[in-house]
This record gives sequence, structure tokens and C-alpha cells, in this order.
Amino acid sequence: MIRVILFEDNKNMRESLSLYLASSDGIWFAGAFPDARNAITSVKKFKPDVILMDIQMPQVSGIEATIEIKKVYPNVKILIQTIYEDDDKVFQAICAGANGYIIKSTKPENYVNAIKDVFVGGSHLSPIIAAKVLAMFQHQFVRIQPTYIELTQREKEILTCMVKGMSYKMIADACDIKFSTVCTHIKNIYEKLHVNSAPEAVVKALEMKLV
Repeated sequence: MIRVILFEDNKNMRESLSLYLASSDGIWFAGAFPDARNAITSVKKFKPDVILMDIQMPQVSGIEATIEIKKVYPNVKILIQTIYEDDDKVFQAICAGANGYIIKSTKPENYVNAIKDVFVGGSHLSPIIAAKVLAMFQHQFVRIQPTYIELTQREKEILTCMVKGMSYKMIADACDIKFSTVCTHIKNIYEKLHVNSAPEAVVKALEMKLV
């Protein structure tokens, strides 16, 4: 079971999403909060595996909360909720440590898929956001000649799917392989690229022109 908590200031959405997640297979819905003022205390108490974090909240924004949570609990997965995927705030959230994001207008069942993807190390990261993250690295860090990284043809195929923002299930369908096999390949990709998340893998793939 994946333990999940939600930070969402919109009452109607908070209540409807809470009810849906609480009845979803594989999800242990631990709690919902209207703001992130006591985010650290909530995480300490409920020990979530994945946090659904509204990007725009009063008093403490989702980005600010993400930064604070990641300082204390770096292994907790944070899935940002946003209205527009090309918003600069999404880019800021990814840079702050968020493991991915989901569009609020999406179907409820997509939340469960996104939570499961993030839990096993995946993430939705559109080319627009990936390009912004890459540009940041290019401007803020000294470019070092990359070492040669040898990926198998299947790993390149899966990495290409990740760059396109595809979920684990979509990758499995596109490559005609099992979900568990996708997880194994992505774990190997992380090890070869020396990264710990899908956003990092996508940025490195683009930077090193691996796909």
C-alpha cells in the first residue's frame, strides 16, 4: 500500500479527491490539509510515501513546502498539482525537488496512476519543462565533457519514452513489455546515468544527447 497525503486549499477538490483516493486499490489515504503551514509536522505524523501538493496555496506555497519537506525528508515523493503544465512555477517546483506533476483537469484515475509511477521512481515531465531544467543547468554550472554511457537499445527506447513524458504503463504498452520489466530497465538506466529520479534522467538524456 502506498501511503498518501494531500495538500489542497480548494475545499471541493480536496474532499472529492480524498474520497476517490481513499477508495482506490493500492492507496492508503492518510489525510488531507487545506494549507501547508504545518507540512513538516504532518509528514512526520503520517509518514507518507507520496505527497500530492497543490502548487498555489495561501501563506505557504507548494514550492516553499516542497523545499522544506525535501530538506528533512528527501526520500518522500512529491507530486505537484497544477492547472498549466508550462507554467514557470512547475519548473520551479521541479528544481525545488518535486518528483513530477499532474494537471488538475485530469481524470481522477490518472491520479492513482501518477502516484504509482512516482512511488516506483517515475515521473511525468514534459519536454517543455525538461528543456527549462536543462537550460538552467547549462547556465549555472560549468560544462564538463561527459563520460561515455552505454545504454542498450531497449534502454534507449524507454529513455526516449520518458523524455516524451510517458507513464510507466504507457511505456509498457508502447514497448510491448510488462510493467515490472519497465521498472527493471529504468532502475538500470538510473544506475548508468547516476541519477535518482525521472526528471534527472530526462535532463541528463537531453544534455548528453543520449536519445
